[in-house]
Amino acid sequence: MLLTVLATIPFLAALGVALLALQATIGGSSDRILAALRGESVMTLAVARPVTVRFSPRPVRVQALRAEPRWRAAA
Repeated sequence: MLLTVLATIPFLAALGVALLALQATIGGSSDRILAALRGESVMTLAVARPVTVRFSPRPVRVQALRAEPRWRAAA
């Protein structure tokens, strides 16, 4: 009987620490998690802001030169 009581106390303490760690991890994103559980889109909660996209031109491809026979023989 005493062993059960002594084992329950550390278990409850560890469970409390785990819940505190989970709460600290989730932090401010609990609204998004609850919205996802309700089946709502995250985008309906977020404020849309403009996004800057930069496009770089494709690199210019250079035609490979054909090797002369004397260079081919040297290889």
